[in-house]
Amino acid sequence: MITDTTTLYLYVETPLHAGVGSGLSSIDLPIQRERTTQYPMIQGSGIKGKLRAALEGDREKLPEEKKTLVDILFGPPTTGARNSDNDHAGALIAGDARILLFPVRSLNGVFAYTTSYDVLNRFKRDMERGKPEQRPTWSIPEAEAGKALVTTSSEVQSNNTLVLEEFSFDTQASQQVDIIAQWLAENALPELGGDYWANKVKSSLVILPNDDFRDFALYATEIITRVRITRDTKTVADGALWTEEHLPTDTLLYVPMHATSARKKGATLSAAQVLEKIKELDTNYLQLGGDETVGRGLVRIRWGQ
Repeated sequence: MITDTTTLYLYVETPLHAGVGSGLSSIDLPIQRERTTQYPMIQGSGIKGKLRAALEGDREKLPEEKKTLVDILFGPPTTGARNSDNDHAGALIAGDARILLFPVRSLNGVFAYTTSYDVLNRFKRDMERGKPEQRPTWSIPEAEAGKALVTTSSEVQSNNTLVLEEFSFDTQASQQVDIIAQWLAENALPELGGDYWANKVKSSLVILPNDDFRDFALYATEIITRVRITRDTKTVADGALWTEEHLPTDTLLYVPMHATSARKKGATLSAAQVLEKIKELDTNYLQLGGDETVGRGLVRIRWGQ
């Protein structure tokens, strides 16, 4: 039974391709998306596997105490012979990574951090499973069709107009957006070096109408064309030209993380201790998705309270 909860925030620093194999559209390798909303997401199994890899490293070189901790958190290794007396589930439960802020090219201010009434309400709903002190208390304003809500110090709008990609919105400054931007900068944004990025959120947060945000999240991702070159001829190999979809740099996602008390026989870790142990992970970065060898998928992480 789940008895403790926290949140893991992921800030994308290089384009991230968490793929689904082949696609039926013009994009050969699309990214993972929710079925109903079509919002980008990353399946929890991939995040849990990467957390285990980051904590475990080379298992053969780990001391027995560290191996036991890894097994408590994630379950015993699945390779080799299994002993039913020692089989147990891990105490750490990783949810799917969900979109919170999606960057969109802006005529002013380079880019805007966009979100929507629907996304923010889903985020608050997910946070309700955590401790009361973790839950945001702000209310969420809803943007009318054709309008965008911005902060009172917005740098992405000019003359009450916001231009994202080729689309124009009338803007309305809202102190409630200021409050949300302040909370996100203080509680969700990882340490990115200096105050620039926190101030960027405060000056560039935009709440869009639900349908407009969905369309940007669906059609404003980064599409990269890749090739494989034949070594001898230095030309593209047959069938080795393809397109990949990526989550763009500066996307912010969140992962609901849950825990039970240790399920391993003889272990005594509580759910709260399980979460504290994973928060002690000795890295500020994870590398998610494919294309690791070309630098894709680097994300900066931050743990909630």
